[in-house]
Amino acid sequence: MPTTVTTRRPTAAALGRQERKVLHAVGCGLRDDEIAAALAVPENVVAGHLARILVKLGLRDRAAAVVHAFDCGLVVPGRGPRPQAAGPVVRSTGGPRVEISVLGPLEVRLGGRALDPGHLRQQAVLAALALCTGRTVSQQELLDGVWGMEPPVTNVVPVYIYRLRKTLRPGGGGPESVIEHDRCGYRLSAGGVEVDVARMEALVADASAADRADETAEAVRLCSQALGLFRGELLAGLPGPFAELERLRLTERRIAVVQRKSEWQLRLGRHCEAIAELSACSAAHPLNESVAAMLMRALYRGGRQADALTVFDRARRRLADDLGVRPGRMLRRTCQMILRGDEAGLRGITP
Repeated sequence: MPTTVTTRRPTAAALGRQERKVLHAVGCGLRDDEIAAALAVPENVVAGHLARILVKLGLRDRAAAVVHAFDCGLVVPGRGPRPQAAGPVVRSTGGPRVEISVLGPLEVRLGGRALDPGHLRQQAVLAALALCTGRTVSQQELLDGVWGMEPPVTNVVPVYIYRLRKTLRPGGGGPESVIEHDRCGYRLSAGGVEVDVARMEALVADASAADRADETAEAVRLCSQALGLFRGELLAGLPGPFAELERLRLTERRIAVVQRKSEWQLRLGRHCEAIAELSACSAAHPLNESVAAMLMRALYRGGRQADALTVFDRARRRLADDLGVRPGRMLRRTCQMILRGDEAGLRGITP
């Protein structure tokens, strides 16, 4: 039997030093103007770097670059929208850990008991701290991230922090709090808090390790656990540009995990399972071409060539109607391979 050679997407190693810095900043959720300020270069230079990054890595848009920055390890999972800053080692509280869930409506629990994090703006402050676990977040970052261009008349951040510190005391009213404060701002104690995003990323990392050990079924199981942590609309109802950015980043991350899981399901011959999950993902994200291409591959390998071509036609019309663009190279190539019945060629197409 001939050996099939799989074409892999170029990694960040193909980028220059400045391009890697830009990709890291994009993955951290920074805007072009913020990246320009951080790197001390004009904003148009940043835009040029990003355009070259997308071409070199075969990525379609900025959202795909965010996901790639996490996948290739340039951005550390669970560290929030800005680059990680060095800080002191945080001690463990030694008591029950506060559990914060952001992969859906914000939920806070302590020892299995639900806590009330307050009104939406206060919840948004807590979500920002939770997604930046391990580093200090300044008052200005919280004001910018939660209120954006409409800051409050007075600086209410310390008031919200005071209320949250009282709510999140592990001892149920004792002196300790999982929110720490220094001259630079606020941070959550890594020893006293569990955030579901960090748990999700740990499961995905374990799944990748299982795949490298040729334990594909275990990789699928771990991915299922990771996806099970998503509970509906991400950060549902929380205001501010920080929450909006994190919704985009975490949505793209979920899509990437679905695709990874589906790839392993196809390898195991679980076509129906992969088709069901990819169909739901494609319905939720009809403009995502990599999901559409993967669904086409799954349908074709499940003996449903006509349905696979229907997916292409639907994606083509939606891209034209909503964005005024043609399907990208990957989607067109997938369609061509299906029409030719080129099974080996389909295996070589990776999202």
